[in-house]
Amino acid sequence: MKPQDMIAFITGATSGFGAAAARRFVSEGAKVIVTGRRKERLEALKEELGDACHPLPLDVTSYDGVQAAVDSIPAGFKDISVLVNNAGAALGLGPAYESDIKNWQGMLDTNVNGVVYCTHVILPGMVERNRGHIVNIGSVGGRQPNPGSNIYGSTKAFVHLFSKNVRAECFGKEIRVTCLEPGVARSEFNLVRYEGNEEKAEAGYEGLEVLTSEEIADSIYYCVALPDHININVIQLMPVMQAYSPWNIYRRD
Repeated sequence: MKPQDMIAFITGATSGFGAAAARRFVSEGAKVIVTGRRKERLEALKEELGDACHPLPLDVTSYDGVQAAVDSIPAGFKDISVLVNNAGAALGLGPAYESDIKNWQGMLDTNVNGVVYCTHVILPGMVERNRGHIVNIGSVGGRQPNPGSNIYGSTKAFVHLFSKNVRAECFGKEIRVTCLEPGVARSEFNLVRYEGNEEKAEAGYEGLEVLTSEEIADSIYYCVALPDHININVIQLMPVMQAYSPWNIYRRD
């Protein structure tokens, strides 16, 4: 897909991967619709990126809100050709038997319902125009268990299979679907997980050379910018400092 033909709808664009993706798309000549709950950050992106950027305050956990927001998009941005389902949350680090149900519900609402709602509203227009690409942000945590990620990892496992199912169901149409699954990356992810405690959030990166938001944005754009006959089904990336671990085994006393 040529960048001048792209109109990208990016969720969670107020920081991290989403903001970096917006900058990358615009730098290549595309238009972007940047969405998120923090209106002041969206306005700052608009000021930075200019007329190629349309800010759209949005809470992806409300289906009616998503529908109303998409309906409000002006004519010059209406034919969305790229959907980046990036909005997500990781809340809490404790085991399942100590978890706060509000954290579980928050992750289900954002990581599952948000992806479902945006896809449900935007995909039919792509099918009607017979042109589009959905990039869903998953996680390596959706492919294997990780203590403390009981619901977060499960939501990302949903994103992985949902991506493949949508791809299968769009067979015969010029619709591409990609699930991009990062490992440890620097963003506001840790800050949210540690409930705004910057010291704890930064400690999680200490001594590590992790992925950056810009590198994730590069990966998103790479998948979208490939020739239209190529579909990247899944792309998984981790920093070299992160790898798989052996099974944990404990012995009874």
